[in-house]
Amino acid sequence: MKQLEDILKTTTPIPLNRKTVLNITYSSIWTKDIVNAILKSFDVSNEQFNVLRILRGKKGSPANLQDIQDRMINKMSNTTRLVDKLILKGYVERFTCEINRRKVEIFITKKGLEILKEIDPIIDRTESEITSNLTAKELETLNFLLTKLRS
Repeated sequence: MKQLEDILKTTTPIPLNRKTVLNITYSSIWTKDIVNAILKSFDVSNEQFNVLRILRGKKGSPANLQDIQDRMINKMSNTTRLVDKLILKGYVERFTCEINRRKVEIFITKKGLEILKEIDPIIDRTESEITSNLTAKELETLNFLLTKLRS
């Protein structure tokens, strides 16, 4: 098991608070890189994948850009641009309300649902592999501590 100091190639002790933040940041990037490598083969970014899952979760009901933005993991994402790219791929449709032209409704398409059916089992397996060094109890504790950290 490689320690953070080994990864950062430092012999100087890292203060515990800094080590914790660096470890969380490094682990976040590490997991994102693994997932991104899988999604790349489907020509879908992590953020686009997130949008598709949000829309699937609506179970046929429309979402608007604000709905999607509020539920995004990465709040810095440009939701309009993400939706536009998904429309070009045929995974999402956007309709403007006839009565209120400012109201835009976004739906996942059949093609969008089909690509998720392909991706989901691979992502599920990868998430299991990523967390395989931890027991169920350790995963619960880690989730509890990360939630506590953010509160």
